[in-house]
Amino acid sequence: MSVSQVDSMLKTFAAWVDAGALRPLDLALTRFLAERGPEQDQAVLLAVALTSERNGHGHVCLDLAAVMANPDAVLGRESEDAGVGAAVRDALRERLEAIGTAADWAECLAASPCVSDRRGADGGQGAGAELGYDDGSNPLVLAGAAHRPLLYLRRYWQYEQRIRHGLDARLRQQCAVDVQALRQQLDALFALAPGETPVADPDWQRVACALAARSAFFIITGGPGTGKTTTVLRLLAVLQSLVAPGQAPLRIALAAPTGKAAARLNESIADQLRKLSVAFPSKDALPTKVTTLHRLLGTIPGSRRFRHHAAQPLPADLVVVDEASMVDVDIMASLLEAMRPDARLILLGDKDQLSSVEAGAVLGDLCQRAAGVHYSPETAAWLEAASGQRIPDAFIDPAGQARDQAIVMLRYSYRFSAEGGIGALAALVNQPDAADTGAAGRLRAVQALFARGQTQDDNRLGAIESIALATPEAATLAELVCSGYGGDDSYLALMQRKAPPAGTEQTRLDAWAGEVLKAQKSFQLLTPLRSGPWGIEGLNECILRRLRAAGLLAGGDDARGLASGQWFPGRPVLVTRNDYGLNLMNGDIGVTLAVPRPANGSDSALASRPMLRVAFPGADGKVRWILPSRLQAVETVFAMTVHKSQGSEFIHTALVLPDRANPVLTRELLYTAITRARHRFTLLYGSEAVLGETLARRVERVSGLGSA
Repeated sequence: MSVSQVDSMLKTFAAWVDAGALRPLDLALTRFLAERGPEQDQAVLLAVALTSERNGHGHVCLDLAAVMANPDAVLGRESEDAGVGAAVRDALRERLEAIGTAADWAECLAASPCVSDRRGADGGQGAGAELGYDDGSNPLVLAGAAHRPLLYLRRYWQYEQRIRHGLDARLRQQCAVDVQALRQQLDALFALAPGETPVADPDWQRVACALAARSAFFIITGGPGTGKTTTVLRLLAVLQSLVAPGQAPLRIALAAPTGKAAARLNESIADQLRKLSVAFPSKDALPTKVTTLHRLLGTIPGSRRFRHHAAQPLPADLVVVDEASMVDVDIMASLLEAMRPDARLILLGDKDQLSSVEAGAVLGDLCQRAAGVHYSPETAAWLEAASGQRIPDAFIDPAGQARDQAIVMLRYSYRFSAEGGIGALAALVNQPDAADTGAAGRLRAVQALFARGQTQDDNRLGAIESIALATPEAATLAELVCSGYGGDDSYLALMQRKAPPAGTEQTRLDAWAGEVLKAQKSFQLLTPLRSGPWGIEGLNECILRRLRAAGLLAGGDDARGLASGQWFPGRPVLVTRNDYGLNLMNGDIGVTLAVPRPANGSDSALASRPMLRVAFPGADGKVRWILPSRLQAVETVFAMTVHKSQGSEFIHTALVLPDRANPVLTRELLYTAITRARHRFTLLYGSEAVLGETLARRVERVSGLGSA
């Protein structure tokens, strides 16, 4: 391709950036490769731009055949200007038609000096050398099979190969287990009270404990309230009990992607330990401290690397990761690289929740066949002997893959009934498409479920309600947030009603702050968007005005202070970037409180005025106090994005859907928001058509991990 053709191509991409279809980063990468090899074919430069653009939307690679079949699936950031967007898509179609077929495109890429051709190796994924490296330094890797060629930026291909290598090596291992001893332990842990009957047949929790006991890699997936934490704690008790006499107990590390997910697992572990039989001999050997994955791996400030890696592995025999749906390919690859080859890995999570913010959907990819089970006859026979549970014939598959034998999907919710309310709504949103109903049928079913008006009296059902919302300034939203954040049992009411007087001792201050932090979890407003009147920016300003106007916050009804970062009592904040100096992690939530100044005997007027401190829940259950001036990366969270809410639960969750369609509105997002609620869920939507589109759209992230 001539220099003028390259310049023309780059000008086209620059226009796509102006239209919002590409990011400046996508253009910069394409320009860099064009300068490195000006002879690059136009098809190569187009592939580079699209691969980078897809990475920005969470995809690990570019599926060439899928793009050829549906060009509208890419360039998802197009301008709201319909005419501009149509022009971009027309230009893309013209360029794809000029290339020909996906096979033609792949051959053109394979001939480029910028591309390593790894097709056909290791089942089509191109594992190359043992840990996913090959002897080339080309910035792009072409992998996949002939019918589905995949183009990667090299580092994402390396991430995938590290994951594949780490998991496959563990799937080939099978831990020696005394079946009779295992059966005895399971009988003790899952003993039924007199007159009690099993809630599920088979008991999938018991199946998970048995199967994981012999596995070096295992996944326990399931929806809210299905007992993932209960199951893994029982599993850990079993594993510790099976350690041979005279040997040291297993060194177990518990981790979660975010600070709040780690705190929630800490609470769940403590609660389940209280319920575990006191007489169970291995109870004292169970871990009680949960950390974040970044802390576990040992973050090095200013570096993408971690202190723990293949040459300096984690000192753990077993690593358990909760909320694994939030783990991206980068962190999962780093975790597996940092584990000893003989160390076990257990992943917990809901495969149907939103995937990680960064690229990849590792848990979802690995659990693609989980609903169908696919246990081999050998696995089923072993399970019956080891656990006493018979696997139904419909779930037995002689062609079951190795991954299938390392996954259990928990199916019974102990929190919600499937008959109505939150449980039924989550199931309806999440169920596979039926050819006879389609998207319109799903919308009608959801509306009918809301119309049934389940009451809040039955907590096993979980109350649900829907409210039409023409604008974020509507009185209905104001009433909801004033009740949620300022009602009798709200954190704002508790903050004011129990405000400590001057001279209050620290233990009482900590107790008060702990109550406020606990109450802050009683209500949370969620939104899919960040910007605009329907995003967190507009909603937080709107809510602040409403709360001040209602007298629930000081400062009148002027929200200008929020935009300038003003601190005020009652301001809830979310940490948006890890701060290792303060030991705060991305996702941690605190509340700003006015506390008495320490008496210093000098300025009585100053001493009478309270000072602001931000209270955060500590990992040890204690309250941590931080000066507002030390918090450099926080945002107000009267309204929180659904992504940021992952790993959290609230007594009452409300979701605001905008009045216009947006690519981020998906069934996974709606399901994630619904399952953040424990007792009550409120849906506020500005358009029935937008709700229908949300129910019709699924997240489909492209990667090479889905194939075993």
